[in-house]
Amino acid sequence: MKRNILYLVGLLIVLVLVAYLVMQKPGEQSSSGAGDLLAQVDSLAVDKLEIKSPSTHVVLEKQGAEWYVKEPVNYKADQANVGTLVHSAKNLEVKNIVSTKPEKHAVFQVDSASGTHFTIYEQGTPKTSLIIGKIGSTYTELYVRKLPSNDVQSVDASIYYQFNRGVKDWRDKGIVTMPKESIKEIKYQYGDTTFTVEFKDSVWMIGKDLAKAEDVTSILNALSTFQTDDFIDSALTPAPKINAQVSYAGVQLRFSFMKTTNKYYLQSSNSNQWFVVEPSKANSILKRKKELIKK
Repeated sequence: MKRNILYLVGLLIVLVLVAYLVMQKPGEQSSSGAGDLLAQVDSLAVDKLEIKSPSTHVVLEKQGAEWYVKEPVNYKADQANVGTLVHSAKNLEVKNIVSTKPEKHAVFQVDSASGTHFTIYEQGTPKTSLIIGKIGSTYTELYVRKLPSNDVQSVDASIYYQFNRGVKDWRDKGIVTMPKESIKEIKYQYGDTTFTVEFKDSVWMIGKDLAKAEDVTSILNALSTFQTDDFIDSALTPAPKINAQVSYAGVQLRFSFMKTTNKYYLQSSNSNQWFVVEPSKANSILKRKKELIKK
């Protein structure tokens, strides 16, 4: 009997030791902070965001009611993406605290060398600084450290991409945005060849020919909310050869097909900015007369 008791006591000691060792492993819960908000953010007062990772540095600033990318380029920002980031930062809920040890910061990638440093400014003053680390092994949690604390905390991993967008994804990709109902005429020019698709007497016409209504509707949808796939910020020398021009509602789009990249370079009459557009997107607009005439 005494032997069994000693055996059970020994087993209990072993289990306690194992539990202690497990709790010290990276990624395992060491203390609890579940349910708390990671940071107190006044979203109405936020007027600047700075995101600095080992590969990129982006600064976003609010000017009036709109957000702009200020670094590494000066360009209007994607308002929805910035708004989503501010909302997510305000509502970051702690799942648990996984470590309090500074020597483990590199393990969770919340050290200054490997993490993404995110700073929130309110009324021009830095108020909250976070270091966004790696995603956990279960892919459901993201490790974050709020400066100057050493605590590594886990939050919902679904917000990871919001802090790690590429520069082009912070920029407003809209080339043209207008109600499609405002487009009553589309003029095409391919070199010396021109034709016009015009809305007359409740139908779309090309000269005296009836146009395919479903095809024109598809073009209208594309033209009214036309977006770029990427941006060209360096000077283009020599200037691209224009292969096609599409004019409508006071806007002209100029297309240049680049054989070396198999993409279209595009410029709008609204700005000097050059854009990169995938062929599938360009071809949804660039139609020939014979394609649009209803037989």
